[in-house]
Amino acid sequence: MTILDGKKVSNDIKNEIKAEVDKMKANGEKVPHLAAVIVGNDGASLTYVGSKVRACERVGFESTMVRLSNTTSEVELLDKIEALNNNDDIDGFIIQLPLPDQIDTQKVLMAVNPDKDVDGFHPMNFGKMALDMSTFIPATPFGILELLDRYNVDSKGKHTVVIGRSHIVGRPMSILMGRKGFPGNSTVTLTHSHTKNITQITSQADIIISALGVPNFLKAEMVKDDVVIIDVGITRVPDESHPKGYVITGDVDFENVSKKASFITPVPGGVGPMTIAMLLKNTLLARERHRANV
Repeated sequence: MTILDGKKVSNDIKNEIKAEVDKMKANGEKVPHLAAVIVGNDGASLTYVGSKVRACERVGFESTMVRLSNTTSEVELLDKIEALNNNDDIDGFIIQLPLPDQIDTQKVLMAVNPDKDVDGFHPMNFGKMALDMSTFIPATPFGILELLDRYNVDSKGKHTVVIGRSHIVGRPMSILMGRKGFPGNSTVTLTHSHTKNITQITSQADIIISALGVPNFLKAEMVKDDVVIIDVGITRVPDESHPKGYVITGDVDFENVSKKASFITPVPGGVGPMTIAMLLKNTLLARERHRANV
């Protein structure tokens, strides 16, 4: 069994990006600039955005955090997005989700310029991804592809089962794993909360990508020997015996499933670190595209 070490691979990617940025600096070129918009004081969101800012520092990007109050109106947020769209110094930006109830998330994501949508959430980028065109792939699916690629996990002709159909992970993964190329060329089954006989389906899978958000959902009896497991789930589970009072748990019963797997991602330290690394990669791609269009 091989651990798909997202921490190590994400560090490798950051080092590669830093080398690119160092070249840009040496040539007197503008370095990539990522902005993050956060509305309100959600603790998890502040933590995520903080780690993105630190990652930018590490690779030599410029970064801007735009903090807005919890009472910000939809119109005010849309005005801020318009300003970022029109700011030539910003190569890419993200809107940290979730947004407060008074704001229509879909409307906000639609307002982001697709050329700066480094999260890959805009329908134009999602559509390009579905059509195998060059675009920004959402960071978590992009990270999963990169892990499969760097560990040379064979996906050609394999049966991939995706658990969960979110627009951010499940649905894009089902499209990407079925595309021509590597990783891809697999036969994909997309399962969700209304799927019947899910064990029957998962037990036939060569590759399982679980993005359900239900701790320890996938048990050893639900998988076959030598399965490849990608665990996207990340849930805080209360645990009095732990100093923090909780443990971070994935969708997969790691202890038992890992005994049957050929490859498996740990939680934490698997898919999570890859997401930020690929957000940086998308920002670098955005900078390169903007430079080519000047």
